[in-house]
Amino acid sequence: MAAWPTLFGVVIGALLLLVLPRISQAQTFSFPFWKPEKCGHNQYYDISELSCVPCGANQKPGVRGTSCVCLPGYQMISNNGGPSISCKKCPENMKGVTEDGWNCITCPGGLTAEGKCHCPTGHILVERDANGTLLSRATCKLCDGNENAFTVANTLGNRCVHCEPTFINTTRSCTCLEPNILIGGLCFSNTGNFPLRRISAARYGDLGVSFTSEWFTKYLQSSAAACWVYANQTSCQALGNICVMNMNSYESSIFDACRVFQFIFENTARLHTVHSVSFWRQNLPWLFYGDQLGLAPQVLSTTPLPTNFSFKGENQNTKLNFVAASYDVRGNFLKWQTLEGGVLQLCPDTETRLNSAYTFGTTYQQNCEIPVAKILADFPTPVFYDIYFEYTDENQQRYIWAVPVLNRNLQHNKMFVNQDSSSSKWLLTRRIFLVDTLSGRENDLESQPRVIRIATQITLSIQLVPNTKSGNIYPPLITIAYSDIDVKDPTSQYVKVSFSVTYEMNQGEAYVQTDIALGVLGGLAVLSSLLRTAGWKRRIGSPMIDLQTVLKFLVFYAGDLANVFFIITVGTGLYWLIFFKAQKSISVLLPVPIQEERFVTYVGCAFALKALQFLHKFISQITIDIFFIDWERPKGKILKAVEGEGGVRSATVPISIWRTYFVANEWNEIQSVRKINPLFQVLTVLFLLEVVGFKNLALMDSSSSLSRSPASYIAPNSRILRYAVSTALWLVIGVTQIVFFTVFYERFIEDKIRQFVDLCCMSNISVFLLSHRCFGYYIHGRSVHGHADTNMEEMNMNLKREAENLCSQRGLVPNTDGQTFQIAISSQMRQHYDRIHETLTRKNGPARLLSSSASTFEQSIKAYHTMNKFLGSFIDHVHKEMDYFIRDKLLLERILGIEFMEPMEKSIFYNDESYSFSNVLYYGNEATLLIFDLLFFCVVDLACQNFILAACLTYLQQEIFRFIRNTIGQKNLASKTLVDQRFLI
Repeated sequence: MAAWPTLFGVVIGALLLLVLPRISQAQTFSFPFWKPEKCGHNQYYDISELSCVPCGANQKPGVRGTSCVCLPGYQMISNNGGPSISCKKCPENMKGVTEDGWNCITCPGGLTAEGKCHCPTGHILVERDANGTLLSRATCKLCDGNENAFTVANTLGNRCVHCEPTFINTTRSCTCLEPNILIGGLCFSNTGNFPLRRISAARYGDLGVSFTSEWFTKYLQSSAAACWVYANQTSCQALGNICVMNMNSYESSIFDACRVFQFIFENTARLHTVHSVSFWRQNLPWLFYGDQLGLAPQVLSTTPLPTNFSFKGENQNTKLNFVAASYDVRGNFLKWQTLEGGVLQLCPDTETRLNSAYTFGTTYQQNCEIPVAKILADFPTPVFYDIYFEYTDENQQRYIWAVPVLNRNLQHNKMFVNQDSSSSKWLLTRRIFLVDTLSGRENDLESQPRVIRIATQITLSIQLVPNTKSGNIYPPLITIAYSDIDVKDPTSQYVKVSFSVTYEMNQGEAYVQTDIALGVLGGLAVLSSLLRTAGWKRRIGSPMIDLQTVLKFLVFYAGDLANVFFIITVGTGLYWLIFFKAQKSISVLLPVPIQEERFVTYVGCAFALKALQFLHKFISQITIDIFFIDWERPKGKILKAVEGEGGVRSATVPISIWRTYFVANEWNEIQSVRKINPLFQVLTVLFLLEVVGFKNLALMDSSSSLSRSPASYIAPNSRILRYAVSTALWLVIGVTQIVFFTVFYERFIEDKIRQFVDLCCMSNISVFLLSHRCFGYYIHGRSVHGHADTNMEEMNMNLKREAENLCSQRGLVPNTDGQTFQIAISSQMRQHYDRIHETLTRKNGPARLLSSSASTFEQSIKAYHTMNKFLGSFIDHVHKEMDYFIRDKLLLERILGIEFMEPMEKSIFYNDESYSFSNVLYYGNEATLLIFDLLFFCVVDLACQNFILAACLTYLQQEIFRFIRNTIGQKNLASKTLVDQRFLI
């Protein structure tokens, strides 16, 4: 029948556990922050509740302040090792109290401040006789273990002391005889309902081994029994420590440390909770947040911390105030301490750099290797920490908020639940340690451990509250992963450890906005590509939609989509750079590396698509059709000897080819002319990044300074910020060069494009080039003076006449200055051009094998003169069936880059004052080149995190493509115009 009340208590406790309310949004884990030194003169520090509790009647705090003792002149009546003791006033004739505090005694002399008897120096105070009977004065007798005395000899055998209370309570004596059970120096009755078969094995999941720990063998059962039977707080803390040393893992079928702890927790539901936290039972440490699914997301993202953070301004707050309640392995409370100074950081470093981990907004990363021998020397026993976040409320009252822990090594019924990607399956815990060299000792606590357990990865994660404008955060999360080290040769073994602090915010809204921008701009890119494809179809004179059309559309779309990705990535990067670095009250935090993957993918797509567009333009430019029309006419006739006939006859004066060579060479030179200087661009960007210090803006901290002290901590780089800083500097310098080149350099120093047009006119050479089958450009270089092959005197005279308006204007149309045109030629005109051009380039084809070099050369010369004559007559409106007319482009045609009129019977010349023939040169594609170089630089930097290497490779790439452009361009120019390549520089 005696077992029924106990069974009834267990059932009631289980029912209470079932009906305990789950965590709700109203429940918080915050409570006032009290330190032992803050307790009043009549209060002790309860290490279970972490608060000050009043001592009972006739009591005062003990020396350590974590328990109460009787006042002087009062004896103890009961003491079970818990916080509550009972005291009774001594009689008037026995005002002294014995050293053990259990009895009153008459002192031979004075009393100490504690109410104990005082003996002169050199005397031994003897309070009991040899049998343990209390004496009125000091005498030495045999210790008496009977009910009147309950004393035993101490370990030194020089005095009698009161025997352990569990012996008295169990056997009413100082011996623990059968059938009672002796556990860890405590005596327990075998009639209790506490499970006695407990597992003392230490499990090491990394190594796949499990063995009996000497520490667990000696102290697990005694700590569990004292915690369960007597609610001994120190024993409960020690039991919790053993559970933490076993990674908070437990199985429902095995009574190991954590299962025993859960048993006590479940069967003490009748006791009140601590600080209204349902997971924190009185007298027990807080180890778990419960094992219900879905608790972790509620704990981590339901209630924000009641504090604000700001980078700048009067209310600047960038300090993360973390404090830890530390305990030794035996369950004794050690002290409160801040985490500054490297409490959780195993890697050695300066205090300034260590403390940088707790500066809000600074992403922190620390890695090192530590010798196992040093770990064994520095951590003989583990120290356990309960981490809290300290803050001050509106009334300047200090509070602390419990920081949850995600232990990656925790096993729940043999499953590593905390390694799952879904937070709803996590089991959060509270207590942590850094190094455990104790539980791995197998047979002797003084021997070298067989296995040690080290916290090799500690991450402090801080999450910003969505849509906050005042820097509110959710409770931080400590993620910790332990490694099990099989100790073989400590002097040669090393362990890699890391400590990091990361900041996160919900990127869902940013992703949505990015997707919207990508969808809208991508749709516009499709329309733009369709228009460009339609314009291309019209320019090649083909109405059919075939495979080539589809491929061309994809190429155009690749270029437009590259611009879309570029705009989105630049906008995103500048957004994070400006809003993160310049914000006062914190509303945004930088994406973590895993959240940057999407951004990096966009950058990669932009580069790949822009590279495809660049190669398409590159190939198109080096394969254009071009011909130099020589308008020069012979000046009279000369007598010429005829070989083989022995006589002479008259012939026209030959026209010099040097003018054509000169113009062709100038064209070859301007093929790779750019509005920016590539070398200056690369060096300036590199100078600003590395020397001036703009690269420091890419660090993941709140500072906007361009210089950093060598002694300060240097945060890791953000790939988004590196991209933003690089693109901003590259675009600013590039646009500045373009503006300078256009506004100043071309106006006052040199304009190579307009100079080339002037050169054509002075050389009496026109340029006819086709970038598409039926579309191209025409530069009218026909001299207004009739001849260009003349002496210096006549040349100067011609220039003077032109300067004084004494001759006609240079334009194709009389009395106009228009020399440059976009041309849309008819299919008949193109066919005639191709027939002549086929004979012009036949020397490069298979026909050269069928004829001698002399005849081939003569054919080429004939074809050249035929082409020159045909194009000249075409410009002079000789061929009525292939005539042309001149008009201005409509504004919409200029904007869309497409011609509305199709050249059916007549070709169309469009007046072009913007010199758009530069579109077949580098000069007219500066935007594409600038963006391609920029993306190349950024992609290399994102891959290797090195601005210098990126700059070198970018310049090398520019030079390689320029060399290929000039080399292949020279060959194409020579083959198209019969200009000897040896004369092209």
